[in-house]
Amino acid sequence: MAPLRVAFLGPLGSFSHQAAAESFCKVSADLQPQVSFPDAFAALQEKETDFAVIPCENSTNGSVVQTLDLLADRDGLYKDVKVCGEYYLTVHHCLMVRKGTFPGGWADYDGSITKLYTHPQAWGQCETFLTKYLKGVERQDVASTSKAAEIVSKETTERGAAIANRFAAEQHGTDILVENIEDRADNTTRFLIFRNVLDDATAHFKVEQPNLPTSEGEFALGATHKTLIAFTIDHSSPGALANALLIFKAHGLNLTSINTRPSLKKPWQYIFFVECGRTPSDKNKDAVHKALNDLRQVSETCKDLGTWEDQLSARNA
Repeated sequence: MAPLRVAFLGPLGSFSHQAAAESFCKVSADLQPQVSFPDAFAALQEKETDFAVIPCENSTNGSVVQTLDLLADRDGLYKDVKVCGEYYLTVHHCLMVRKGTFPGGWADYDGSITKLYTHPQAWGQCETFLTKYLKGVERQDVASTSKAAEIVSKETTERGAAIANRFAAEQHGTDILVENIEDRADNTTRFLIFRNVLDDATAHFKVEQPNLPTSEGEFALGATHKTLIAFTIDHSSPGALANALLIFKAHGLNLTSINTRPSLKKPWQYIFFVECGRTPSDKNKDAVHKALNDLRQVSETCKDLGTWEDQLSARNA
């Protein structure tokens, strides 16, 4: 049997690479780095990969807006891509430099770092350390934390440093000056696992992973399900959002998060992303279907973005 093709935000050594490797560690998987979030989604839409592992939010720094924009799919490019699982990765950031820059490590640091590189999400996760030890140093956003490590590893003239994980340091051969510089020890990133719903090869794929259903709509007994729904409303109608949200309550669906992004169809109109959870039973087995039907009656647009097994409750058990 050919290995599963799993896309992730590259380059090698990124947190997404780590999450993909851990998510599919029990099966034969070909992990394929992608240059950007859209590239990963496009590969999945075109069935060039079987799954994609994409970061969606961080416990310290909030939602990843690039992922929300892809889920918004304003141009209808990814209509067959849906969420089928999730993975929680405890994120530990390291400050790293080109090998041999400070032979004595952090104890040898002389204040000469002139530029910092990392992914935009990482700044807010390490603010306490950066403010205390590297205040005023120029910050440069790059495509991924692993890319930051790669840039620093190839420097010849500049005294730059990267914020990335140990995985990236090993991949690119950089020296780690300080480990665990994140503000919170429980700093965690949640990754969503996506599949193409029209891909028969993955619809009934059996995997020993807690993240993924054994087949379409099939989950472990007693497990909490999560569903993600996107919708827009008529903002000029009083109570339109309240009416939409009350539908979830009416069908026994517990709201776990709400996010918004501009619709780009009308100024100041927003797409609402609502994630809800339920523990399946005979009584509520059709709750999501009924909620979607009701929601379509009070919204301008409505889209089911997938249902999967909740891993947070299992992680905290």
